Amino acid sequence: MGTRELEGIAGPLYALPYGEFVAARTAAAKDVSAIGLTSAEQRALAAEVRALPKPSVAAWAVNMLAAHSPEILRELAGLGTSMQAAQDALDAAALRRLAQERRQLLAGAVKTAHALAAQQGRAISASVATEVEQTLRAATADPGAAAAVQSGCLLRALSADGVDVVDLAGAVAVPGSHAAAVTATGTGSARETATVRGTEPAAGARAGEPAARAADRGKAAGGKSTEQPRLRAVGQARVAPTPSAVERARAGLEGAEEAAAEADEEARRAAAELAAATAESTRLADEARELRRRLDVAETELKGARKRHELAAALAQQTARAADRQRRKEVLARERVLRLGNTPEG
Repeated sequence: MGTRELEGIAGPLYALPYGEFVAARTAAAKDVSAIGLTSAEQRALAAEVRALPKPSVAAWAVNMLAAHSPEILRELAGLGTSMQAAQDALDAAALRRLAQERRQLLAGAVKTAHALAAQQGRAISASVATEVEQTLRAATADPGAAAAVQSGCLLRALSADGVDVVDLAGAVAVPGSHAAAVTATGTGSARETATVRGTEPAAGARAGEPAARAADRGKAAGGKSTEQPRLRAVGQARVAPTPSAVERARAGLEGAEEAAAEADEEARRAAAELAAATAESTRLADEARELRRRLDVAETELKGARKRHELAAALAQQTARAADRQRRKEVLARERVLRLGNTPEG
């Protein structure tokens, strides 16, 4: 079964929200009859659609960038090409500038991935965001990885150690179309293209040499010949690096040292921010404990004040009643005096 029909189905599937993939894949496998293939081709295509793996969350987040913000991935791929050119030109200043630019682009890309994932109904964790950043960083280090992330059908996170070609085995849902895309770009070494396709270059192939020419050269050298001892001696000899390779390595080292120094500075700033946040949290926790203590004291005092208020109210009521009784007695005594004063003495 060709990859064109499968790619046409897979692309929209991997651009869906994360939770909708399985149901949509099942529906797509049932709906292959609409493509206009023979019955056998339909069955084969349906089986391939059902076999499409669900991506990891990090790969899905990168696919969201490919679907909704592809210009970010193109910019990262272009930056990777510029960094390789600066490396080849031994331009340490350009490498430092481009490394700084890459950090800014990666930070912006991860932020965009966060936003796109949230828009699609799934927040990504800090660990997933780290995998997204590693994948995008790998895209700046290897043309094959750049093509993989731009395919929109990524299945797993990628990583690059800065030396070897990025391992793309099982990384893309439709690897056939991905390999063609890498070849069409005209970038990458023979080993890079072979790695994407899941094969290795022929033994004895030179960098950039056509496979047919390497094969012819291998046939010419086949069997026993007078050249064989000399070839073995060359193969066993330790080839000293050329001055250009040494200079290129030194330029890479300088760029790596600069990047490491900046990373250390960022780590120090982060540590300082953490210390400040810890101190602020401690201060606020102490303040909260003090406020709770004062609140407990105030509530205790309030209870006492309410009791005193109740007692004072009861006493005031009692004294008011006693005063009223004394006033009535006073009135009665005054009336008695008046009566006695108006009575003639006998």
